[in-house]
Amino acid sequence: MEAAAEAGLLVCERLHARHDPRWLLLLPPPLCLACVIETLGDSSASLVRKKHVLSCFRDVLAWHAVPVIQLLAQDERVCVHFIGTLFGMLHTAEDSSALDLPTEVLVRLVAELKLEQYVHCVLDESQKELSKAATMRGSLSMFNLLGKLADAIPGLADILVIEHGNLMEHLLAGLMYPNEGVKAAVCYLYGKLYSSPISSERLSVHFTERLCDLFLATLGNAQTKELQVNCMGLLKELLNSDHFVSVIMSNSRRGADSENTELLEGENLLPLVLKKLLLSRDEMLQVASVQCMTAVLVHSPIKYAPAFIHADIPEFLFECLFCTSEILLWSVYCCLLLLTEERLFFSKCHTVYGIESVVRSLKGILQLNNVELHKQGLLLFTEILKRQPVEIKLFSNLAMCKDAIGVLVEAVKCPVLEVAAEAVKAVAAILRKDHLSCPPVQYVELQKLIETMLKRCADLSLPPINRRPASHLGHSTQNKAVLRQGQFLLSTVEGFRNASSSSFIRLALELKAKFCTGQSNPALNQACSSFLYTMCLSLHSAAEKMEDSSQQEREMSELLQRSLPQLNCSVPESLTLLSETPDPFCSDEALRSHQYCLLLLLYCAYALEDRFVPEAELFSAIRNFLLSVQDQGDCPPPYVFRAVLYLLAVCQDKGEALDSSPLCAIRRVLENTSDLSLVYIHHPVLLKFFLRYSELMGRFGRRILQLWFSWEDYSQIETEDAVSGLSSGLPDYPNSFTTLLHILKGNSSVLLILLDLVCLSTTEVAHKVLVTLSMFLKRNEDVVVCDLLRSQFLQILQKLLVESSSTTLQASKNLPLLLRLLFLVQLRNEAERELDSTDFKLLHHVSNLCGKCRPGDVELLQPSLNFLYWSLHQTTTCSQQRVVAVLLSSVPLLELLQKVLELTWMWPCRSGPALSSSEEALLCSAWLLTASLLVHQHRYNSEVHQMISLDVEKVLNAVIFRRKKPALLLVSILQFLRAILRQNFSSSLLVLVVQPTAQSRMEPSLSEDDASLYPLATWQVLSLVVSLQNLLVQKDLLLSQTVVACLEVLMEYLHKRNQGIALHVVSQPWNRLLLFTLLDGGENSFLRPEILRLMTLVSRGGIDSSANRLCISTMQFVRYRSSNIISQSEISQILQEAAKAKLAELPGATSHALRLFLLQLQNGSCEREPAQEGTIQTLLESLQARTRIRTHLSPQDMVCLGGVAVSLSHIAD
Repeated sequence: MEAAAEAGLLVCERLHARHDPRWLLLLPPPLCLACVIETLGDSSASLVRKKHVLSCFRDVLAWHAVPVIQLLAQDERVCVHFIGTLFGMLHTAEDSSALDLPTEVLVRLVAELKLEQYVHCVLDESQKELSKAATMRGSLSMFNLLGKLADAIPGLADILVIEHGNLMEHLLAGLMYPNEGVKAAVCYLYGKLYSSPISSERLSVHFTERLCDLFLATLGNAQTKELQVNCMGLLKELLNSDHFVSVIMSNSRRGADSENTELLEGENLLPLVLKKLLLSRDEMLQVASVQCMTAVLVHSPIKYAPAFIHADIPEFLFECLFCTSEILLWSVYCCLLLLTEERLFFSKCHTVYGIESVVRSLKGILQLNNVELHKQGLLLFTEILKRQPVEIKLFSNLAMCKDAIGVLVEAVKCPVLEVAAEAVKAVAAILRKDHLSCPPVQYVELQKLIETMLKRCADLSLPPINRRPASHLGHSTQNKAVLRQGQFLLSTVEGFRNASSSSFIRLALELKAKFCTGQSNPALNQACSSFLYTMCLSLHSAAEKMEDSSQQEREMSELLQRSLPQLNCSVPESLTLLSETPDPFCSDEALRSHQYCLLLLLYCAYALEDRFVPEAELFSAIRNFLLSVQDQGDCPPPYVFRAVLYLLAVCQDKGEALDSSPLCAIRRVLENTSDLSLVYIHHPVLLKFFLRYSELMGRFGRRILQLWFSWEDYSQIETEDAVSGLSSGLPDYPNSFTTLLHILKGNSSVLLILLDLVCLSTTEVAHKVLVTLSMFLKRNEDVVVCDLLRSQFLQILQKLLVESSSTTLQASKNLPLLLRLLFLVQLRNEAERELDSTDFKLLHHVSNLCGKCRPGDVELLQPSLNFLYWSLHQTTTCSQQRVVAVLLSSVPLLELLQKVLELTWMWPCRSGPALSSSEEALLCSAWLLTASLLVHQHRYNSEVHQMISLDVEKVLNAVIFRRKKPALLLVSILQFLRAILRQNFSSSLLVLVVQPTAQSRMEPSLSEDDASLYPLATWQVLSLVVSLQNLLVQKDLLLSQTVVACLEVLMEYLHKRNQGIALHVVSQPWNRLLLFTLLDGGENSFLRPEILRLMTLVSRGGIDSSANRLCISTMQFVRYRSSNIISQSEISQILQEAAKAKLAELPGATSHALRLFLLQLQNGSCEREPAQEGTIQTLLESLQARTRIRTHLSPQDMVCLGGVAVSLSHIAD
């Protein structure tokens, strides 16, 4: 572009004269846009001239984008021409350097225009260029352009994927082209596409089926850094998705088995590819590699960590800790931290290999000014120390142990409290006994460490109390500071506690026995005795719970001060001392005092895991002590006898069962104790000990259990999953709670004590007992135990109902738990049984309780409706008729059901909050119970005292316009719909409201079809059929069974009312497509109950129950030649699959559906080969014989799904 001498204009003098003045931008310097565009498109202009013009335009666009874009936007034709011109420059560029400038200008121009039409213009041109490119190398400019456009324009990735999906074929071809520049550009663009959630979801199948293997091969074979970096960028985006991680790691599944020690093979496996990059000397690639490993592990360390461990990646991660890069160190710490969650990380001794690297890296980073790095490194060290198996020693030599302690000393000294707090946690972990037992305990180093911790605690200063009102920000800052200091102190206390289990008690006793006999070394004796004295008193204080124990502390203090200096015996001598009996003819108080003192020391040692006396020998010695106490008639003080009980309980598993003599001694002492809380220690072993012996359980079991529950913290247990979940196993529960459940399973008598506690204890204790019983019943299917419990429930329920008035009913915490427990007990009764008087009294109370509730009382209503539903289904016909009468006589119950059902129309409401899962469950139970009452009232012609009123259109709309309703709620509504269809919308229990539709208001008289289907309209029937078919496609087993059953009843209804519409529905070609959509192509895919019932449905349409024969209706595909729905080919395949299958192993629902289908074929008029007729007859005979055998079996019918009681026979009926 030339500069006019007189004006300094950036114009082309040869072209500018004919341009409209409006294209002249009066900028510093002024620029003519027309000259720019025409010069760039001029074939006679040199490349240098064009680059100069384009460079000038780029600068103007960068500094004056608004006026440039405003001018260009005035004429769409000019914009499109300009974009085409720039594309032409990309196409004619001879080298990569000539591509950068037009690409940059084109991207900035389209981004600044901010109009979708120009975006599509660019994408269309790109598509054309890619399609006509002679070689893949010629497509490089387009890939680069699209990648930079995706960077600059938000949402472009979605447009590319949704509207230009065929671009993916070009990208795949680019990845296969042997040029790493092209591959790098493709990977960069793929990374942008997969960074969008919408595009990522749409490209899910594309990745799984076509891209995954190709991408892993590209990453594994990449040589240039550009390709490696772009591949890692794409990989990071992919690893944000659980699904993509699963697909990528699928080739490493063998590594997901912790027991599989076979090395992973295959060059394209991700762990091996990332290890290759980790071994490179490029810090950027190393960081990316570690971050990708972390991105995989964060989804599921247990699932994916074994693949990386089998690839020996941990040892290379530990080697990276010798670097000085802070970002690489941080990344490695994070990755190793996730690997610590897999036990294989420890069992394959990776921590033993890498502990030196961890310690050295901590030593180095503590010199840096990076608080977060300090915390992360110490956190990793802490997790390794905490999780290291006891049988694998972490520190193999003295020097390494000293270095580790030295690093922690420096970390505790750190002036940043957050770092010091993490260090103290590591101190608490390293002071674990097994870490310090080999090599021998380094007492000098530990003394320095503990002194440092004490000094750090002394340096803490709580913020002064400001009595004046403080600002919110200042108050929050002060609270955080106090919280951090509190956490630091708690970790310090835990460290001190662990230090006291590091053989200090044993050391003190051994020093006294070896050096302090007689009057030797009084100073040492005094020091050791003082230490033991402090330990015993501290442990006693910690065991107390909000009680005044000053008198006991004084007595204990006097005993210890008097006896400890004289207690200088070895371990064998101490056991002998404990077994001695004082002379009955002389008062030997010193012996008893020494025995009491020794018991307190042993209790302290065992409580702190310093078990230097063998359990079996100690148990025998304490037994002898009890016999001595019984003979002498002595009564040890409560604080001593508490130690006796604890030691007996801890050592019980290593000793023989106590006989009557020591048990009588225990009972006598306990009966002379004013309050059992004085001798109680909250520990699972003590509970097991008391409940092991009937002599102790019968007399003291109730009080011990009461103390147990008063001490237990149930906050962790009382979660929604803990109360209503059905998961097996107790991995997340405290050990104490798990122990109690094991005790209950082995001793059913304890259950009766717990039920007494519900009646006789405080509300808090009763609540915890009910939670415990609920958890126990969920995980134990002992029907005998359930029968034992059921007999007590009526009394407890009556007591709670009497104590709870109508106003306080909703505030009761224990009543919902009892009702839930009541239902769980009933759920364990798998077979139908006759209900007794207790059952009917419970039924009466629960139904009356429901009548007092409001629809919002979900916690009370859910278990109550479950119980009522169970009572209606899991009983004999005689009892069932009485249950129906009881429930229908409760007017408040029926009124409540109507109110709950009407909540369905209000959800989901756009203006209000969505329903919670518990509210959804209540709706499910209400619909299921109403449907059951509808069926059974009709069956027994029971008297109705209150009718339920429902709007037909709203019921239908709940299915037709389902708005993402949960599957179980749709199942429940469809059960109700089946019931009213079967009764032809006529029931004594139901008042159906038919609201006039907009169409009926316009047409006063109903059409002939609508009149025949009343109260349904033709459009409602067709919409309902479509909705039911759509629900089938979801392939939810329970929902599919319900939908097919509903379709069966609907077709019966249509056949009776309007056979023309019935034929129209069954003859739709969509039915065949639906059928094959449901088939999964696997073995025996036709032998599924919903498939067989659907095929039977479209082949016959219904069963004429009045004549008890198959009805050859207008829907029969043979009669109406509807072979376009089910062909002879499908029939042959079903017969072949059935002939090969083991009929005896088929589920009941499948065999029943197969039998109906075969009967339909046998009674149809289609032509069959003789061999097929024989096969059908043979199969029917086999199924009939199996039916006779299975009539004596009673598989569990009632299940609990999401807290909702569901009868499978009710669904499948």
